[in-house]
Amino acid sequence: MQVCEYDILVVGAGAAGMAVALACRRRNLRAAVVEREEEPGGILLQCIHNGFGLQRFGEELTGPEYAERYLREVEGTEIDVFCGTTAVRLTGGDAFRSVVTYSAKYGVREFRVGAVILAVGCRERNRGNIGIPGTRPAGIFTAGLAQRLTNIDGYIPGSRVVIVGSGDIGLIMARRMTWLGAKVLGVVEIMPTCSGLLRNVVQCLEDFDIPLYLSHVVTRIEGAGRVRAVEVAPWRNGQADSRNAFRLECDTLLLSVGLIPEHELARDAGVGISPDTRGPFVDANLMTNIPGVFACGNGLHVHDVVDYVSEESERCGRAAADFVTGITDTVKQIPLHAGANVRYVLPGTIAAGRSNLLSLRSMVECEAARCTLHRGEVELATKTFRHVRPAEMIRWNISAEMTDDMSREETQPLDITIQCVADDE
Repeated sequence: MQVCEYDILVVGAGAAGMAVALACRRRNLRAAVVEREEEPGGILLQCIHNGFGLQRFGEELTGPEYAERYLREVEGTEIDVFCGTTAVRLTGGDAFRSVVTYSAKYGVREFRVGAVILAVGCRERNRGNIGIPGTRPAGIFTAGLAQRLTNIDGYIPGSRVVIVGSGDIGLIMARRMTWLGAKVLGVVEIMPTCSGLLRNVVQCLEDFDIPLYLSHVVTRIEGAGRVRAVEVAPWRNGQADSRNAFRLECDTLLLSVGLIPEHELARDAGVGISPDTRGPFVDANLMTNIPGVFACGNGLHVHDVVDYVSEESERCGRAAADFVTGITDTVKQIPLHAGANVRYVLPGTIAAGRSNLLSLRSMVECEAARCTLHRGEVELATKTFRHVRPAEMIRWNISAEMTDDMSREETQPLDITIQCVADDE
C-alpha cells in the first residue's frame, strides 16, 4: 500500500471541498483532495439552473458555472486532486490522521496528514426511508437521480409525473420536467408548509400552475411493470384520511423527501453524530470530537444556499490550518443547545471572546421571529428576523463582546430559542 504524506486531506471535491482546500493552500499548506466521482464539482455539475453565486460572486450563475469558478482556482494551485478515489477508513491519532482510499487508477493508498476535513456532501432519502405501500414497479426515482438523468445523461424519466416532497430539488425538477414536455400532476407534501425555498415555489410551481398538495401523502403506488397511478390522501391528526383520497394516473414518481449528510466514514471512525442534523457534532472551530478531524458543507448539515457552503468551508479551512501549524486555540468554548422552536443549531459550542456565526433551523413559520440566547432564565442576546421558515437557514453573528460576557459564568450551557413576534408588537 502506497503511503502519501500531506498537511491536509480533504474528502470530497464539491463546493465545500474546493473552498476548504483553497483556504488551506492560502496558508501554504500541502493539501490533497480525494473525490469518488470521475471529476470534481459534486452535485453542482447536474444543477444546470441558475440562482447560484449571488452572495458569493455578486452574479447569478448555474451550478456548473459556480463549480468552474472554484475549479479554475484549484487548478492554478499546487493542490493535488485525486478523482475516482473513495475514502474507506479514517483513523485518528496523536501524531497524524490516517485515511485509506481505494481507486482503480491509483490503487490502495494511505494518506497520513496533520488534519482531515470531511466535505463529503449528502445523499437523498428514498422510498424505503418513508415507507410508501404498494407494488414495486419501474418509474420511481429520487429527484436528484432524475435531475442527473435529464441534465447529464439526456434521458427523460417519464411523461406524467407526480412528485413526493416539496424540497428544492423536487420543485426544480417539477419545472424541468414541464420544460421537457412532461405533465406534472402535482407535488405532494406531508407538512402544512413547503419544504423548499419560497422563490422555488413561485418560479417552479406557481409560474407553471402545478398543484401543491400540502398536508397530503401518497398512500399507495399502483402498477406492475411500470407505475400506473398513485393514491393521494389528506394527512390529518397524524394519519391519512382515506375517505377523501384521490387517484392520480401517472407513469413516474419522483421522491424529494429530504437529504442526509454522508456520515458513514465519520461514524466508523468514532466521530459523534448528531441525531438532528445526521452530520458530525462540531465545536466552534468546526472540529469534531476527534482532534484534527473537521467537517463542513452538506456533510455537516444540509444547507439551502451553496454560497453559505463556501463561506462555512473557508472558515473550516482556516481553523484546520491553525491546528496543523500549531496555533493553539485556548479560548473557552461554551456548550450551545437547541431550545424551543429550534430544530438544530451549529456549531455545538460558542467560542468566548470572539465572533461566532451560528446556523440554525426554525421549526415554525412566522412573519417575524425573535431569536434569543439564554443561560437558564437569563437572556444574554436577542435578535429579530423577518419571515422565518423551516426551509430557510437562519444565520446569526454573535459579536465578540457578547461572547466575552457569556463566558463569565462557569459551566452552565447556553440555549437558543425562537419565538414568533405578534404583528402588533
